[in-house]
Amino acid sequence: MLLCDIGNTTYHFLDGEKSYKEDAKLFNPFLVKERVFYICVNAEVRERIEPLENWVDLSLYIERKKYYETMGIDRIIACEAIAHGVVVDAGSAITVDVVREGVFEGGFIYAGVKAMQDCYKNISAALEYSFNFELDLDRMPKNSRDAISYGYLKPFCTEVLSYGMPIYLTGGDAKLFDKLFVDAYVDETLLFKGMTNIMKKADLC
Repeated sequence: MLLCDIGNTTYHFLDGEKSYKEDAKLFNPFLVKERVFYICVNAEVRERIEPLENWVDLSLYIERKKYYETMGIDRIIACEAIAHGVVVDAGSAITVDVVREGVFEGGFIYAGVKAMQDCYKNISAALEYSFNFELDLDRMPKNSRDAISYGYLKPFCTEVLSYGMPIYLTGGDAKLFDKLFVDAYVDETLLFKGMTNIMKKADLC
């Protein structure tokens, strides 16, 4: 049995405790003979694997009424991984979702690190800096790099911390934000834990 989180560029597999990725354009799902439980945000890949009987779409087992209609399956699965806290998924976009005592309260979407750095660069070449995640957000900046870093990071961190709940970080840039949220839990397998919880509820494992 395999778990698979299919994104826009990769198939991310979990085989027992072993995690690995395959290129979404090059990988052939027809070669997999094991049973695969998956979630997918890639419409093209979803069409390819839909006829395969050994690939089981876990989105069909979600209690959709707990969430809103257009909410992405990856965000839903991340919420299913925890009982109480704030999930920060720091990828191309950063999603923040609040779960209180097992109930989804809502969330928001923030520009990802690269997207925002490109935004500043497009405004002016003089603003082409990487963000300083070592910045002291309790002090006003006195140089350009720290000024754009503060403008991006301070409102975000203030909002996330305002809920006063445990923070769970996942996604490609999770370790960057771990420098700012010192008591946060960094969990690169959070989505797989959410998938496992769904499977248990649906008696699939």
